[in-house]
Amino acid sequence: MTAVILATVCAVVYGTADFFGGLASRRTQVLSVVALSQIAGLALILGLLPALPGAFTDRALLWGLAAGLSGAAGLALFYRALAAGTMSVVAPTTAVTSATLPVVFGLATGERPGFWALVGVVLALGAVLLVSQDGSAKGRASLGALLTSLAAGAGFGGFFILLAMAPSDAGLWPLVGARLSSVTTVALLALATRRTLRPSAGSLRIIVAAGVLDMAANVLYLLAQRQGLLSLVAVLVSLYPASTLLLARQVLGERLRGIQVAGVACALGAVALIAVA
Repeated sequence: MTAVILATVCAVVYGTADFFGGLASRRTQVLSVVALSQIAGLALILGLLPALPGAFTDRALLWGLAAGLSGAAGLALFYRALAAGTMSVVAPTTAVTSATLPVVFGLATGERPGFWALVGVVLALGAVLLVSQDGSAKGRASLGALLTSLAAGAGFGGFFILLAMAPSDAGLWPLVGARLSSVTTVALLALATRRTLRPSAGSLRIIVAAGVLDMAANVLYLLAQRQGLLSLVAVLVSLYPASTLLLARQVLGERLRGIQVAGVACALGAVALIAVA
């Protein structure tokens, strides 16, 4: 039950971080948002190290570095897919892939959730698909954009898997490694493209909030994964788009489509099934 609570809270925090990141991206360029939010998250995790100490080992740091590279690659591929395809295809393809990969990995490595938990997993995957639907774009994505979306989802799913491979007594050191590699990757990308990372006026606080919340969610995920099965924790965490949608509805007054409302309902049902299993 502890793992379910932590994973569910993690999904809410991830969704809130994405909401703030989306707000910031409306005011300044995306690369600046990504880079500065990553730096804010790194500052937070360094500050939390004394509170949640763990054993520093090369293995813990290396798994974290690999996870950070996978997540950064997923983000870059996701933006590339959005540029080449339609949101209504790219978003759900990426989201479902990122949720499915840890489930498959967990089952392949010997995890055996109960029957109702597996029903909850299937319902959760359906919820991710439904809430990720976007009616602002029509048409079909090209094969290239579809393949890029699948690769982006694999990058995000790989982030969850690789973090789970770190030693359980490593504390927060895997997240330090993950954030160091992602910050370095984004900085090199900025240098290669000769883009400034200076945020527009009034956007810095929102960017910092997004970065802090994202790292807080990472901490919650790490704690949840150490308490429960990866195949269940990762799929619950992947329900984060539901909280983003609800925030957009409450704060920005955006209307939810019927299919997205159904997705939120499925997400709640999935959490309930996994919790009681």
